[in-house]
Amino acid sequence: MAAFRVILGCLLISSATAFYSAEEAAVAANPIRKVVSMLQAMQKKISAEGEKEKELFDKFNCYCQNGDAVLAKSISEAETKAPQVSSDIEEAEAAVVQLKADLKSHQSDRAAAKAAMAEATAIRGKEAAEFAKLKAELDANLAALAKATAAIEKGMAGSFLQTNDAQVLKKLVLAENSLAEFDREELTSFLSGSESYAPQSGQITGILKEMSDTMTSSLGSATSDENSAIKSYEGLMAAKTKEVDALTASIEEKSVRLGETQVNIVEMKEDLDDTQKALLEDKKFLADLGKNCALKTKEHEENMKMRGEELLALADTIKILNDDDALELFKKTLPGASASFVQLSSNNQALQALAIVNSAKQGHGRPELNFLALALQGKKVNFAKVIKMIDNMVTTLQTEQQDDNDKKEYCNMQFDAADDKKKGLERGVSNLKKAIAKENDAIATLTDEIKALEDSIVALDKSVAEATEQRKEENAEYTELIASDAAAKELLGFAKNRLNKFYNPKLYKAAAVLADVSAHNSNKVAPPPPPATAAAFSKKSEESNGVIAMIDLLIKDLDKEMTTAKATEKDAQADYEQAMQDSAEKRALDSKTLADKQKAKADTTADMEAHTEEKGATTKTLMATHEYIASLHAECDWLLQYFEVRKEARTGEIDSLKNAKAVLSGADFSLLETGRRSLRGQA
Repeated sequence: MAAFRVILGCLLISSATAFYSAEEAAVAANPIRKVVSMLQAMQKKISAEGEKEKELFDKFNCYCQNGDAVLAKSISEAETKAPQVSSDIEEAEAAVVQLKADLKSHQSDRAAAKAAMAEATAIRGKEAAEFAKLKAELDANLAALAKATAAIEKGMAGSFLQTNDAQVLKKLVLAENSLAEFDREELTSFLSGSESYAPQSGQITGILKEMSDTMTSSLGSATSDENSAIKSYEGLMAAKTKEVDALTASIEEKSVRLGETQVNIVEMKEDLDDTQKALLEDKKFLADLGKNCALKTKEHEENMKMRGEELLALADTIKILNDDDALELFKKTLPGASASFVQLSSNNQALQALAIVNSAKQGHGRPELNFLALALQGKKVNFAKVIKMIDNMVTTLQTEQQDDNDKKEYCNMQFDAADDKKKGLERGVSNLKKAIAKENDAIATLTDEIKALEDSIVALDKSVAEATEQRKEENAEYTELIASDAAAKELLGFAKNRLNKFYNPKLYKAAAVLADVSAHNSNKVAPPPPPATAAAFSKKSEESNGVIAMIDLLIKDLDKEMTTAKATEKDAQADYEQAMQDSAEKRALDSKTLADKQKAKADTTADMEAHTEEKGATTKTLMATHEYIASLHAECDWLLQYFEVRKEARTGEIDSLKNAKAVLSGADFSLLETGRRSLRGQA
């Protein structure tokens, strides 16, 4: 009750202040209506806040009633997902081990294929050189045989024996193992040019032709073998090249898969961590759900209770202020019609301002001017064993070097692939950040514009309500004024007529009521004669004329006031109607603009949320890629940094081992010779 009295006191003080301000502004408004309107506006605002709070509480209460099921479902899904993700990680890690083993196997097979190709190429080169040498010798021998045969047949054997071809043929005969000894002696004697020997030319020619046929056959066989060797070499090289290409392609493909799988493992581990954290949070929230809901329910009930008490106080206040006695009291405190002349004279400044505003309204269609105008009316040495050991060491070193080569190739490929992926992801994140920033700015701008429009609409509605209330009050005042003035005129006319009856009988207008009164009086019994009085009565005609003139002046002032009031009421109503029309048009336009901006904000918000989600996923992949690159650095940096040093050192070791093997191979024979000399000395 005390709170109610404070509210009522404040309202009355506000009302009184408003009243005196209105008195100073020369606006005859009823304070009780403004106070009640303020109280009613407070009731609407409190009720609206209560409805909004109830709506929010209903949603929260719905969550309280169904939240345990939602959280239980989320917990169940997380408990199912965590083991599955762990299983996926194990499978991916097993796949990484298998891919690395496959890569190692492919690299070893490729190295073996390349080694086989290099060995085959070396053998082919050696065979080709031997064939070329054999062919050159056979061609030279065949040419010499042909020339010797031709010279003998032409009887020019003597001159032939002086040529280089004869010397070539002589060496051939001495070196030819397949030649019969008799034939060799015959040819040697012939080619030596012995004067004591004169063999038959036919016999020599036959031997030469037989040698030529044998050599020709040998050359053909060697050529055939060479061609077969070339064909086999080319077939081997083609097969090995195909094998190397296939292995290289497989190495590249599995290297890519290995990189992607390792990145996926990092992402899955992060996902598992997030899922486990969310699971713990959901379990904790579920445990506190009942407590939190009970607390919010209690707060809501207390708020509703206080709001109810506040509304009751306001309702009681309105009831008190709307009481007939209160209305009558305020009515009596308002200025009367007789103050109209003073009010009219004190409105000159307001009227001048209104004229200026009305003049501005003619060049500007803003409704605000209309309201202003109305207000003026407000993110032990055994060499064999040692040599075998050397061979094994060389093989091991070569294997290690091959391993380093393979590892270097693997590291370079993975670094290139990971770096390309990282750059692509960084570009993606950068572009998404720009898009999100742009959308965020757009949302902020739209939010400000929406707020401005909403505020403008609220202000416009408030102005319309105030103007409507003001118009009602002014109309009520106008109606009351006209009624009062009409009654005053009637009363003044009655008074004037009564004076005329006495003072100016000719101007007197008999009224039916008066006539009835006269008729009623005529039936009475005449009174007895009056007693003696003073001298004869003399009419105050001059005084009565002044009174009648004053009455006429008052009636004329009332007519003028009523005429002015009618004109003012007509203008005020026209201004009000125009203001309402302009306000309705502006509100419709603002409402459409507001709806368009709200839709644009919703679309932009949806785009920003999609880009934010995409940025989050891309950022996680980028982080996983960075972690993978870091693991590659940990795995590869030392090898890449010291690769050439290790290769050079290993090559030096291999060369040293090969030199040692060569020395040991030579030392073996020298030691045997030294041992034999020692034995001879002892003998």
